[in-house]
Amino acid sequence: MKAMESTLLKASRRYPDCTAEMESSLAMSYNVEEQIRTHQTRETFLKELGGRTVPIPLHCLSMRLTAEYYALKPEEREFPNKRKRQDPDLYHFVVLSDNILASSVVVNSTVSTAKEPEKIVFHVVTNSANFPSMSMWFLSNPPSKATVHVEIADLRLLSGKLSGNTKKEISADPRDISELNHLLFYLPYIFPHLNKVVLLDHDVVVRKDLTPLWTMGIQGRVNGAVSTCDDERPPLFRNMDMFINFTDPIIADRFDALVCPWAFGMNVFDLQEWRHQNLTKVYHKYLRLGKDRPLWKVGGILPIGLITFYGRTYDIDKKWHLLGLGYDSGVRQEVIEKAAVIHYNGNMKPWLAFGLEKYRHYWSKHVKYEHPFLQSCNIHDHYYKFRI
Repeated sequence: MKAMESTLLKASRRYPDCTAEMESSLAMSYNVEEQIRTHQTRETFLKELGGRTVPIPLHCLSMRLTAEYYALKPEEREFPNKRKRQDPDLYHFVVLSDNILASSVVVNSTVSTAKEPEKIVFHVVTNSANFPSMSMWFLSNPPSKATVHVEIADLRLLSGKLSGNTKKEISADPRDISELNHLLFYLPYIFPHLNKVVLLDHDVVVRKDLTPLWTMGIQGRVNGAVSTCDDERPPLFRNMDMFINFTDPIIADRFDALVCPWAFGMNVFDLQEWRHQNLTKVYHKYLRLGKDRPLWKVGGILPIGLITFYGRTYDIDKKWHLLGLGYDSGVRQEVIEKAAVIHYNGNMKPWLAFGLEKYRHYWSKHVKYEHPFLQSCNIHDHYYKFRI
């Protein structure tokens, strides 16, 4: 007791005003926390910006390929196997992208894992600015046995005969990164001769044969997709309320906030059923509503996709599509090994310097680093410091 009294006496002499000292400590703690929050916000912003910006080496690659494309004779710019493009009995994959390297990885990984690559047809849909470079890449680097065709996204579909001001409504939302993403909602019109397609995002890698998806029944639904509801995901991923504003009466009256969301990235679309239910009209309806009302909590196409395909999506086995490799460093290797498609959704893409290094090799193994254009543009297996 005497020792304690002595210690307290010394403390009181050194810090006569404990309240002031406590307030000073709290103020210092608050300032440090504010600095941490500021740095975290800045880091998040820079990663989001980096995810939307084309790195210099990829821009270099695009320029080199564009120059080569325009050096070709008109007949040399034609892709082979025209007949296969409209054959509904083949396996048709669609990629909507303006990223050459990412698209090549999707195509290469899909073909390399396919049991019947000669029956695979890839439709790479891009915009007019990237059409020459994308075409040149696949003309000079065709996938073994499979068919690939590059086509320009007809953005008139977004503002023309199907809906008058769709393009303006899309561009009015600053959260939308690319009009290419919205072409998803026009697939039945872009491919009028096809009955079923598998849509792959350009930030995925295919690790197993996907052709069984064509024989898998989706029970009269339009969209086959994996749900985002499981015990390993944060609670916010388990309901639509994270993405859609249920304080709006139109949304609250027509939809259930507790319904489990599903993921874009690997989707099986029954185009016949889509046409029958006229879901593109549903998309137009909510796109217009979203222009005048705050219906969406996040940007991109997922919120309006959840609405468009509400009640029309079949939950497929999670082994087909694994999410999180673009933001979650804790995805277990055994889970990755079982997945048919791994998805680098998030800002940390494998072609960027701040991509998660532990997952990069799954992606980089499908890149042709020995290609002279990649070498000349400083795109190497050992060098990922892409300067933006």
